Amino acid sequence: MNQNNEQKNTYVKKQITLALLELLKEKPLADISISELTQKAQIGRVSFYRNYQTKEDILREESDRLLKEWGKLYEENPTSSLGTLFPSLFDFYREHKEFYTILYHAGMTSILQETILSTTQITSEMSNLEAYMKSFWAYGIYGWMIEWIKRGMPESGEELTRLFILAEHAPEMHQDQ
Repeated sequence: MNQNNEQKNTYVKKQITLALLELLKEKPLADISISELTQKAQIGRVSFYRNYQTKEDILREESDRLLKEWGKLYEENPTSSLGTLFPSLFDFYREHKEFYTILYHAGMTSILQETILSTTQITSEMSNLEAYMKSFWAYGIYGWMIEWIKRGMPESGEELTRLFILAEHAPEMHQDQ
């Protein structure tokens, strides 16, 4: 089968990503060499360096790709509304539980944080209040995501959103509840 350059590049990136995720199940990122990664992916080192500068770039790109995929699905869904945004997002993360769990166990949750923050599109032109509110929500969602991942992502998107709303409206947290 003849592939154009874009198709070949997509294939190479997918192979590298899958190989890295498999290797991260076995050992820390720092212990994975580029040679080992390219051998597992069955691609040449040149192909790696044509696409990435670091192994972390692979994970960043996959995190960004997944969030863009969710965004596209959300936008194309005629039933999407403000009320379905968070449940939809959390359900999507849950569908990709393996990737996010690997990120968590690899100590690479900063990549998830970067992805969430980049979607808020905070700019120097916006008012302080708007920037602070966007930052508040981004870090809040990140914190919830990390704790949710740590606990095995047991709740559905709808259940997690309900908990988020309960916490938002709780005047104070009681330890004895």
